[in-house]
Amino acid sequence: MEPRIVTFGEVLLRLTPPGYLKLSQTNTFEATFGGSETNCAVSLAHFGLATELVTRLPRNDIAEACLMELRSHGIRVDNVARGGDRLGLYYFENAAAQRVSKVVYDRANSSFSSLRPEMIDWEKVFEGATWFHWSGIGPGLSQDAADTTLAAVKAAKRLGLTVSCDLNYRKTLWQYGKSAQEIMQPLLEQCDVLFGTGSEYKVVFGGEPVPYKVRDTEEAIDLPAYETFFRHVQSALPAGKKLFVALRNTLDANHHILTGLMYADGKLTRGHTYGIQHVVDSVGVGDAFVAGIIYGLINYPDNDAAALEFSIAAATLKNTIYGDFNLVSADEVKTLMKNEGSENIAR
Repeated sequence: MEPRIVTFGEVLLRLTPPGYLKLSQTNTFEATFGGSETNCAVSLAHFGLATELVTRLPRNDIAEACLMELRSHGIRVDNVARGGDRLGLYYFENAAAQRVSKVVYDRANSSFSSLRPEMIDWEKVFEGATWFHWSGIGPGLSQDAADTTLAAVKAAKRLGLTVSCDLNYRKTLWQYGKSAQEIMQPLLEQCDVLFGTGSEYKVVFGGEPVPYKVRDTEEAIDLPAYETFFRHVQSALPAGKKLFVALRNTLDANHHILTGLMYADGKLTRGHTYGIQHVVDSVGVGDAFVAGIIYGLINYPDNDAAALEFSIAAATLKNTIYGDFNLVSADEVKTLMKNEGSENIAR
């Protein structure tokens, strides 16, 4: 069966002041679309995989523009539910030098947050699909969104899909009386592949994550400590899960250190470390990492280490692309993996 991936989550309209203006300085915004699961879908489509996004959008011109944008990337949108009041927004302020980036959400009462299980026919959605990806952002928005996610995960498992989740813990979103641990643990038990930062794993599974504070690409990291942490996470889950974490240290707005780890079958694997010294836009780097793993696990089924290397290279390239979307091909990622991408001109 040819691989076909379904992602599920909220699409957001991103509003960004031009250049490096602060939100308090500007009266002009650049409008683009984004959102974790959307970013993942766009990456996968650009890698050449058949991809569908399931979400809920209002019936207005902004939503139509969003659908046109998704179609332009080759993403199937046949099963998008329609209705509700509005598309969620977020305002993004670019980082500069030692000033960190800033995000302000405006997504209360969005169409997605009021999505209910009966609004999506998951049997229809998953017909011919092989992989289902979701994230912890959706269940954090509302009980309705959490219930819909649970229905999706159960259907995907029943139909034999591989299921992955990016933990994507957003503290400010969990406002409806349930904790992330309470909602997420039953969902994660049914997932085959998990992604997250150390602090996100801690929210759901406890334990103490290992700080990643390297200053250059050659500096050693405490692999035994990471192995201990992942053993703790794995002990709370059924056997056979594959756990991934992207590690990034932001030295300043333009200089990041990036690598990744995989824990599977009791073994920890570390990937290549990249030093990124001209960051264009760091939004969506984690989503690019996730998409890279999904692509890698599909295309290197007997080589998880190669899948990890592909994902880190994909996330590294995302830092060079403006906006939420990682608009690079699988061949561009493979070129970087071969260390041919930084000093040559593609002719």
